[in-house]
Amino acid sequence: MIAQALEVSLHMAFVEARQKRHELITIEHLLLALLDNSDAARVLQACNADRVALRDALTRHINEQTPCVAADREVDTQPTLGFQRVIQRAILHAQSAGKKEVTGSDVLVAIFGERGSHAVYFLSQQGIERLHAVTAVSGGVVPPPGEVGEDVAPGMCRLVISHDGKTPAEALTRILEDFLLMSAGEIAEVVQELHRHGKAVCGLYSDEAAAFVVQQVHAYARKHSYSVVCSLRS
Repeated sequence: MIAQALEVSLHMAFVEARQKRHELITIEHLLLALLDNSDAARVLQACNADRVALRDALTRHINEQTPCVAADREVDTQPTLGFQRVIQRAILHAQSAGKKEVTGSDVLVAIFGERGSHAVYFLSQQGIERLHAVTAVSGGVVPPPGEVGEDVAPGMCRLVISHDGKTPAEALTRILEDFLLMSAGEIAEVVQELHRHGKAVCGLYSDEAAAFVVQQVHAYARKHSYSVVCSLRS
């Protein structure tokens, strides 16, 4: 399920953390390792990322903020909950898109679900947001920082959710969490957009995966008499 190149990147991240006697391996360790992962690096390049600046910022943060194990104790570096969530999210999104392997690019996109992390902050400093990364992964044209592009690669489409304000917030949260596999941070952004405009783009999906999600959402809405609507946009 996990691509060999990603396995190597994860292994190297753990090895380096242990060598430095770090008590924890964090999302920042993960993003640092992805800078040398070919799949993730291609996405970052498409997003015009300054990988040298990213590496410097991440290395400095990790060295200054990561607790170390005392010299007289055995090192047993453990992943943080955020690190584990990112990997789990990447696997779930890859499965929903019908992919056979999880790659470094999937993990890179999944990192954006951890909105409070320094990893996302360092990416946002360069104007790189989740939709830029998703667009690059799907083969579309990545827009300039701060802009949302309209180009979508063949075989991909945008999934849009809309409602008239009558669907309970708990139901919207469940739909976004259970059917669209979104993190708490992503859900908060989509709900805010729904309150402002009545609709929100929830990401790029393969045509097949998107059609399956729409079917699930509509079945759930009909069962509970909710007015929420899920649609596709190329």
